[in-house]
Amino acid sequence: PVSTLIDQTRAQVMPALTMPRELWAARIDNLAFWMFSLVLIGVQMIFFLGDILMTGRLLIIGALATIDRIRGSSSQNLDPAFRPPVAVLIPAYNEEKVIERTIRSVLASSYPNLRVIVIDDGSKDRTLEIATTKFQNEIAKGRVVVLTKPNSGKAEALNYGLQHVTEDFYVGIDADTVIAREAIGRLIPHFADQSIGAVAGNAKVGNRVNIWTRWQALEYITSQNFERRALDLLGAVTVVPGALGAWRTEVVRQAGAYHVNTVAEGADLTMSILRSGLRVIYEDRALAYTEAPVSARGLMRQRFRWSFGILQAVWKHRGALLRRGALGWFALPNIVIFQIMLPLVSPLIDVMFVVSAIWYLIDRHFHPYAANPATFQKLVIYFVSFLVIDFLASSLAFALERRDPRQHEDYWLLADIWIQRFTYRQVFSVVLFKTIKRAIDGRAFSWDKLERTAALSHGGD
Repeated sequence: PVSTLIDQTRAQVMPALTMPRELWAARIDNLAFWMFSLVLIGVQMIFFLGDILMTGRLLIIGALATIDRIRGSSSQNLDPAFRPPVAVLIPAYNEEKVIERTIRSVLASSYPNLRVIVIDDGSKDRTLEIATTKFQNEIAKGRVVVLTKPNSGKAEALNYGLQHVTEDFYVGIDADTVIAREAIGRLIPHFADQSIGAVAGNAKVGNRVNIWTRWQALEYITSQNFERRALDLLGAVTVVPGALGAWRTEVVRQAGAYHVNTVAEGADLTMSILRSGLRVIYEDRALAYTEAPVSARGLMRQRFRWSFGILQAVWKHRGALLRRGALGWFALPNIVIFQIMLPLVSPLIDVMFVVSAIWYLIDRHFHPYAANPATFQKLVIYFVSFLVIDFLASSLAFALERRDPRQHEDYWLLADIWIQRFTYRQVFSVVLFKTIKRAIDGRAFSWDKLERTAALSHGGD
């Protein structure tokens, strides 16, 4: 003992506390250090668990996506003669800048037997006028039908259009989307398989005009489409994008069409179809180019609506969680864990890494012989490993991604991957906290519309 070195007893070196004030101060100090240690251990556990879960998810999705692409390219058994009549629904609200371009892209489709149904949802601009005057010949021939109704939201507009669909299959696209000539012809042949209820198209960001839209283009390729490709292998794609998707008409009607009690009507309908026992797949060769938000504020507004709608859909279909099938065992748990739970704590991973680095450097400076680098080194290894695996998975996503033969994917987008991921984690955690607060408050959420710029840098030909 140290006391023997100075020829003292332990009681003399560390006299017992006798004053009540001193006893309480010591107890409070002990409690404070214990709580701090507990919080530190908890944050470290969150860091390691989150890192392991996200890394494992990337590896699983990467493997499934690769298998799906190999299977898709080597064994396409689609019947090219399967070309039934198809309706194309285009809901539109204040889309005067883009509606003509969108309709013309559909009419330019190589699919031989289609009819365009434009649903004007009480627009206050010239959307209805443009749709009716610019396509008078097509309207006269029955190739284009223009409907109008009082404004009541996208779901109601789609339901109104669905009432006028006589075809067995229809394609839904957003009013700001330009589709490739072959897109519809890629989607519809899948319905020759009676087990298919819906087919998701490959949505790409068309207006890569600044850092925010370039980051979204990167996200669409490395996150949304990459995950959709993996889910396709299981026949359990959970969201058919509004930008481009094909549906079996009777199945949609049996599911109750588009429900107005969620702002993610597409996700809700997709999950309903999956629960009915049918498959929902992804056709990566069906390309569509959509207009993404051009500012951080616009992006947050859009993702607030998306996350709120997904939360509504998951809650609505919670009965399928951990039930038999890919939806219950894979798709819904994937949403709950990686789109709801982890984004709430993901900023802690970044904070933990920074705080641990600062703490270790301070400790090493003031206590060079006592500083233990083991924990910090472990954090660095886990953090760097995740970054490397994320980059490799993103590179794989680019390699697997379909593209227009006339255009080349911008691989320089990958140069932004780490700063994009860091920024997105902070932005989306804020969005998700707002989403959960809105859900707890029980306040309604109106369908929000982004301001259009009509600027497409990709896919506009």
